[in-house]
Amino acid sequence: MMTEISLNVLDVAQNSVKANASLVEVSVIADTNANKLTIKIDDNGCGMTEEQVSQVCDPFFTTRTTRKVGLGVPFFKEAAENTDGSFEIKSKVGEGTQVTAIFTLDHIDRMPLGDMSSTMHSLITLNKNIDFVYTYTVNDRSFKLDTRELREILGDVPFDVPEVSAYIMDFLRSNKAEVDEDLIF
Repeated sequence: MMTEISLNVLDVAQNSVKANASLVEVSVIADTNANKLTIKIDDNGCGMTEEQVSQVCDPFFTTRTTRKVGLGVPFFKEAAENTDGSFEIKSKVGEGTQVTAIFTLDHIDRMPLGDMSSTMHSLITLNKNIDFVYTYTVNDRSFKLDTRELREILGDVPFDVPEVSAYIMDFLRSNKAEVDEDLIF
């Protein structure tokens, strides 16, 4: 099992990268009134067949040729379901995949959200040809980072240039702190 939800997000988003997605949308939605934490990862990659979707939660199923097991999705599913939450994968060949995990916020078995700012920073700066849209919401407050908007401003300047990388990390951390406003997930 992974120690924090952000590591599950990183793993699933890496699956989107391997599926040749050009756009990956990650949403973190905490609703304290409903006692729910919803994580969505949506991509426009190659998608999966119905058979692949039915097998993806089996730890002994993987499309990778470098190993014979794939534990990321089964661990993510188990982590959500262990909190009396739910897990769903929707996919269509040629259109992409959407993974949704819902956690009960105050459940004793819910692992911490972890460092989503670092997770998103890594995904953005290490995957130069993929756009990411990250939305972080707590109740009625939220922020969004859309790399397509950054590309318009920066032109050909890559996201891994130290000044740009530092700006992205600062943007993610400062906006998360403002949205959280003393709440910790």
